[in-house]
Amino acid sequence: MQPFTVETGVIASIPTPNIDTDVIMPKQFLKGIDRKGLARGIFYDLRSSPETYPDFALNRPATASPKFLVTGPNFGCGSSREHAVWGLIQFGIRAIIGTTFGGIFADNADNNGLLLIVCTPDDVDRLHEVASQSACEITIDLECQTIALADRVIPFEIGAERKAAMLAGEDAIGRTEAILNDLDAFETRYFAERPWLVEHNPSAENPSVRKPISISAASKVHSRPQD
Repeated sequence: MQPFTVETGVIASIPTPNIDTDVIMPKQFLKGIDRKGLARGIFYDLRSSPETYPDFALNRPATASPKFLVTGPNFGCGSSREHAVWGLIQFGIRAIIGTTFGGIFADNADNNGLLLIVCTPDDVDRLHEVASQSACEITIDLECQTIALADRVIPFEIGAERKAAMLAGEDAIGRTEAILNDLDAFETRYFAERPWLVEHNPSAENPSVRKPISISAASKVHSRPQD
């Protein structure tokens, strides 16, 4: 994951409510065996027909390559496809601001380093207003939990654990790897207190009995998926 500290860039407005992951990443882009090329699929049906959807933010030259999106309520609802988040990140989106998000989409965003910011309806309306202007830039400061516009600063709330993970650029696997020594120490204490769970004779006299696998060894088997 890429750490998120302070980011400045263009914001694009997509105010339509209930945009689901099928719209964000159409099904024909789910066939690959890796994550390559998913940026092309982002809002493909809308972006591939600019003459039909000239007012769609990503079809306007000034907001065709934004760093931030401000969206309508319930953005990312629908199916659980993680490809939607992967594609948004590949497209260059660093944060999405809205009033509500689809639950599974929000979990996928957290796990992949895409910052979702929940703001009040009034603040979101103001962001839609400024985002409709030509190439409007904002600054998001995660440490201070603020969104800076030209005329105001909007505060936002975020959970401490999620904030720390975003600032450090650590996904769930990285956070687990950071405490492997603690986990192994717990495992040692646990089996020391319960010796009947441990194989006493490792000379394979009873090959049907398996020795417990250490947590650190198991972590080497279950490595991160490759992009």
